[in-house]
Amino acid sequence: MSIILKTEGLSHRYSNSSWAIRDINLEIEHRGIVGLLGTNGAGKSTTMNIICGALNQTEGKVFINGIDLRKNPESAKKEIGFLPQNPPLYPDLTIDEYLTYTAELRLIEESKIKEALEEVKERCSIAHLSTRLISNLSGGYRQRVGIAQAIIHKPKLVVFDEPTNGLDPNQLIEVRKLIKEIALDHAVLLSSHILSEIQLLCKEIIMIEGGRVVFSDTMDAFNNYMQPHSVLMRTENPPTEVELLKIPGVAKVEFLTERQLRIYFDGDQGITERLAAASTQHGWRLREISFDKGLLDDTFRQLSTQPIQ
Repeated sequence: MSIILKTEGLSHRYSNSSWAIRDINLEIEHRGIVGLLGTNGAGKSTTMNIICGALNQTEGKVFINGIDLRKNPESAKKEIGFLPQNPPLYPDLTIDEYLTYTAELRLIEESKIKEALEEVKERCSIAHLSTRLISNLSGGYRQRVGIAQAIIHKPKLVVFDEPTNGLDPNQLIEVRKLIKEIALDHAVLLSSHILSEIQLLCKEIIMIEGGRVVFSDTMDAFNNYMQPHSVLMRTENPPTEVELLKIPGVAKVEFLTERQLRIYFDGDQGITERLAAASTQHGWRLREISFDKGLLDDTFRQLSTQPIQ
């Protein structure tokens, strides 16, 4: 399987300031959505702007489908579609006029532009608005036009920088669906500072914090990164908080419902056996017990504390 995106030691600093990003090493080698997660100011947009050729890196290399972006920018950029955080739209143009212009910028042959327009408008569900001025479109439809310009030339890599920002709930659902459809035949790199957005859309995740990659793996691995620190327990005859706090290792008790509790413990994995034994001894009638994995936000906070050197 060929590598669609590869970066080696990607680093950048603005003027004489400290490093904005440092030693970013990424590889994307298949279709689907890879999430680029990080807090605001973590270095996501700098990384994406360099990958898309909008900014020259201070150090390091970027390869798009095996092409060195710095040495052969025109060839490499033919394989990239980019939707920046603020879509590069011209409000005084109609959708057709704008997409024709972007097709020409992408060096699509003149004889194939009409076909490319019809195909991308159909895919992004904007064909019925072809002659509408962009200034008269809703936020959701403007985002669809922005996505259309990013894929009109059928690039191998599509880069979306915070593509769902500012959309209402209905627009969010539609744009997410469109991005998932695009990922069926493109490699997609999608950035967000919203953890739930990455969780909904991505199977793989790269987390940047302080300008460095602090995590790179599957979404499942990210979910499992935190060691369990609490137990969920359901009983028919629930114990009191005082009874539970007498059990060695129990640090805190939280009643979620009348019969369901979250029990925080000090890391001793033998806590479930002790709780089960206590239930038998005191007649709590235990029905269910399981480790409660750390919330995604806990993982995010833990990984976000690593400073850049």
